[in-house]
Amino acid sequence: MKLTMLGTGNALTTEYYNTCFILSENDKNFLVDTGGGNGILHQLKHAGFELSDIHDIFITHSHIDHILGLIWIIRISAQLMNKNNFDGDINIYSHDEVINLVAELVRKLLLPYQADFLDKRIHLNIVNDGETRNIINHDVKFFDIHSARTKQFGFVMNYDGKKLTCCGDEPCHKECENFVEASDWLMHEAFCLHSQAEIFRPYEKHHSTVKYASELAQRLGVKNLLLYHTEDKTLSRRREFYTEEARKYFSGKVFIPDDLETLTL
Repeated sequence: MKLTMLGTGNALTTEYYNTCFILSENDKNFLVDTGGGNGILHQLKHAGFELSDIHDIFITHSHIDHILGLIWIIRISAQLMNKNNFDGDINIYSHDEVINLVAELVRKLLLPYQADFLDKRIHLNIVNDGETRNIINHDVKFFDIHSARTKQFGFVMNYDGKKLTCCGDEPCHKECENFVEASDWLMHEAFCLHSQAEIFRPYEKHHSTVKYASELAQRLGVKNLLLYHTEDKTLSRRREFYTEEARKYFSGKVFIPDDLETLTL
């Protein structure tokens, strides 16, 4: 299993693309979130992916930095399908609020022939809290993260005897800790360093710090911690600073990926 980070930044970053990533195995790709605009097309291209490589997409929630890139993916994919240059279908997964919003946006913003591919070859799939779907030949269990702002889902993927958990872009709620516990990989947001919390005020935005995520991972027996959805003011030394703070609280391996970086899980 490989993980390609298309973007690692929060909603307002300009030096990083908004957080989104691809899980890949055996030429199958699972795209999680899409960023806030047509920059997703640039990120996919420079990560070595064609749009026709993407057949499974999950959107965690309806914030613009996670969902708007999907409209561009649907637009260009529909154009390719219309010209018989796209093999297969696309399955988009999310909870009901996101799926209904995507359908509305597509029908209001795209051309009729593009929107007509909905339900024909571009399928909008509602998933419920606790539901499991088979995606890229692995079981993926979706769960409500109990967001304080907007309904949002995370997921657990089981693959090759390992467990990967994605908590979305908010601090892990206590009711979701059972999904995180004993994860081989935990993907958790970290808006900023704990030492800079007074500057960035992450908790006012319902985000966390490197310290918070690291302490959570340590307490729940996580092996590998990957931090994303960060600020971009520490651009040149983000990996150094975040890793240094994380290691004070977490004894496992820490990963602070850059945009377009690929890791083997």
